[in-house]
Amino acid sequence: MRQLKVMPNATGTLAPIQAAKPAARPGSGAGLGNRPAAGPSPKPAPKPAPRPALGPAVRAGSGPAPAPAVPAPAVPTVARLRLPKLCVSLQGATPAELFARAEAALSEARFLEFRLDSLAKPAAALPQLKELLTRHRDVIALATCRRKEHGGGFAGSLSAELEMLVKAAEAGCQIADLEVESAEQANRPQRARFRAALRAAGAALLVSYHDYSRTRGLKAAAERIKVFEPDYVKVVSTARTLSDNLAVLRLIEDEALDAQVVGIAMGEEGLVSRVLGPRAGAAFTFAAAAEGTETAPGQISVRSLVDLYRMDQLDQATRIFGVAGNPIGHSLSPLMHNTAFRRENVNAVMLPLKVKTLNDLLTLTRELPLSGVAVTMPLKQEVLPHLANMDPLTGRIGACNTLRTGADGNLYGFNTDVAGVVRPLERRLRLKGARVLVLGAGGAARAAVFGLVEQGAEVFITNRTHETAVALARKAKAKALKRELLKKNQFDVLINTTPCGMTGTMQALPIEESELHARLVFDMVYTPIETPLLKLARARGLAVISGFEMFVQQGARQFEIWTGKPAPEADMMRVVELALRRRG
Repeated sequence: MRQLKVMPNATGTLAPIQAAKPAARPGSGAGLGNRPAAGPSPKPAPKPAPRPALGPAVRAGSGPAPAPAVPAPAVPTVARLRLPKLCVSLQGATPAELFARAEAALSEARFLEFRLDSLAKPAAALPQLKELLTRHRDVIALATCRRKEHGGGFAGSLSAELEMLVKAAEAGCQIADLEVESAEQANRPQRARFRAALRAAGAALLVSYHDYSRTRGLKAAAERIKVFEPDYVKVVSTARTLSDNLAVLRLIEDEALDAQVVGIAMGEEGLVSRVLGPRAGAAFTFAAAAEGTETAPGQISVRSLVDLYRMDQLDQATRIFGVAGNPIGHSLSPLMHNTAFRRENVNAVMLPLKVKTLNDLLTLTRELPLSGVAVTMPLKQEVLPHLANMDPLTGRIGACNTLRTGADGNLYGFNTDVAGVVRPLERRLRLKGARVLVLGAGGAARAAVFGLVEQGAEVFITNRTHETAVALARKAKAKALKRELLKKNQFDVLINTTPCGMTGTMQALPIEESELHARLVFDMVYTPIETPLLKLARARGLAVISGFEMFVQQGARQFEIWTGKPAPEADMMRVVELALRRRG
């Protein structure tokens, strides 16, 4: 399959792209209205008088209007303006809540969607809507009043929906969102009167399609919409896989050539489409005003889109990276790496990727494409057969947490967990000859054991299942130590690789206090920052290393592999620690 392209106008605000097709005949009734053709036409032929039922001045029940001797000037609409990339979507249980959120959102954006269908009586909100838009004339407002049968909250009829959208336009909204099902259900005179009323109010029309279950038939959905010749085409699906983002982004690329298109895949798996849609040529994307106020599954806050993902700065040269896992929403890797990219002026962005299968991740990596991926368990082992090459230590450990896409399109693997263990330790003591006790024998322990043995440390492994410790020790040329012998041994370093002490786990300490005989304690757990083991060590006057330092150091090594530049470790450390402390 082809790789995705990006549109050259991805930076800054997007100018509308006029359709490259001829406009329908005035009065034909074929659609909801005609868009102006791109550019001037030489020697235009005189336009025939519009049919009475379709004329902008004709209302239901009125008589035919005489054809004007001179064509009236077109009413300007927002379709001719330059729209911001971000539209903040707002809903509320009451008008007071809706407009309080709107006032708060104005500090972040000047393009707002008002979900009137979230109100029990949307008509009651129209005076406040008009008042707000009168005070803030620089605000572009989009009105939506989707009916319940089409996934919205409005309980009224089709006629009531059309009337509400017209009144919202008359109150100052410059765009009205009508779902394609309602457009299809409306008869020709209804559609004509509706579009004429929008034009009279100076409003543009957006016709939308939503699939709340999956991603399929996007091209057909776009064609259904284009029958009505709207100013904006909006196609929204639900992502079940990462690959679904590719279908949405390709639709945007294809449709953006002759239409103002918005494409989004809902759900956590669809985050890629929300962030990269405008980069692919979408007119804009939607954002939540704040976390907890989302109007659709997977919607991202405007602050995250601007600050974390720098969406307004993404362009065709931006390199895309990902952190893949399931669950992945809690990951601090995007915060850490995007901070580093910004600090070092690297044109790149990292996105969280919710992965259900390795093949799905590999498809996205190949076809988006991704420049690199940070992978979590169990993908660290599964990905090994798909690597063109890996460094020798990664091969011995049998786990890869970092992928880099080469210039040849192949994947190359690295294990930066080793750097996460070795770097903090070697800054505090000489590792060669140091006696290091590793608690646990899982994936995290493997990186620590192999990495420390390579540095010349004498490594001992204690595990709940002694046979597992013995097997790892044999492979890494370390030593297995039974639990009952801990009290009789002294160590320079104790490293906890077990989940003991992690928020939500039952067991607080991996060992008894009487078994703690080390000068330095390193706990890989970093939620909470101050684990029970670290508290015990501090009370004993021992030096400690928090797990978040390991997390940052492995990320710093990833940054170096991906960019070839030294990592801004202090900045990465600062944002990670701050985020962890905010989480409590």
